[in-house]
Amino acid sequence: MDQVIQLIGALLILVAFVAAQRGTLAPTSRLYLVLNLSGSAILAVLALLAHQWGFVLLETVWALVSGWSLARASTAN
Repeated sequence: MDQVIQLIGALLILVAFVAAQRGTLAPTSRLYLVLNLSGSAILAVLALLAHQWGFVLLETVWALVSGWSLARASTAN
């Protein structure tokens, strides 16, 4: 089951990335940030449970930056 959850987390991030590369989703859009925050948070928790410290660092920082950017985007409007 962990593998399915990992795939979902990775797919959320990858969908945002591909959409941004294709120009269909702006990297500053709320949807892009929500996809990144959700995917990286899922992967951070799973990495923590598996004691994969490098990935804990990577995904936690990714989630924090996405969350911070999302909060800024929400208060800008």
